[in-house]
Amino acid sequence: MSRVRLILIVGGLTGALLIGLLAGAVFSRWIPAGPAGATVRSVAVVQEIQTLSQLVTVQYVIQQVVVEEDVKWFGENRVLLVAHGVVKAGVDLQRLQPEDVQVSGQSVRITLPPAQILDSYLDENKTQIIERSTGLLRTFDKNLETVARQHAVMDIRRAAREEGILREANERARIQLSALLLRLGFEHVEFVNP
Repeated sequence: MSRVRLILIVGGLTGALLIGLLAGAVFSRWIPAGPAGATVRSVAVVQEIQTLSQLVTVQYVIQQVVVEEDVKWFGENRVLLVAHGVVKAGVDLQRLQPEDVQVSGQSVRITLPPAQILDSYLDENKTQIIERSTGLLRTFDKNLETVARQHAVMDIRRAAREEGILREANERARIQLSALLLRLGFEHVEFVNP
């Protein structure tokens, strides 16, 4: 189910990007060509890309066990949480500037912003508290579960980074944008590292 959802999200974003780029390419031809013709076309492409704001290109689903304890001399509180987390990464296209897109004839050269983690959260339907324990002389600390959930989100973000989510998000952003620009009529698409 999550794979189908991911495919639908990526497909929707890709379709929206294609429509925006197509509109930018069509409307940029109505602008009089002069010495700055390529610059005007570059600005039009950038403005259409920015309408999407963030291009999510990869999603990791990570399971993490978190133990949160509060130990005092008169007893302890403990929560054991099995966290089911989702981390999404991609490129923030809002950071793309006109000088980052250079159009020359049928070629386009783009300096993409680096990939980043765009969202991370726990799937509450699958996240479970396995154990809650309270010392004999203590009352249960309700904030302990909240702290465990916060630590779980930090842990899944760190795990996703270690597994290479940013590298994969960057590669997929280039593949998706390249395919769209080639469909728009560009013959050569080049991406430059910032």
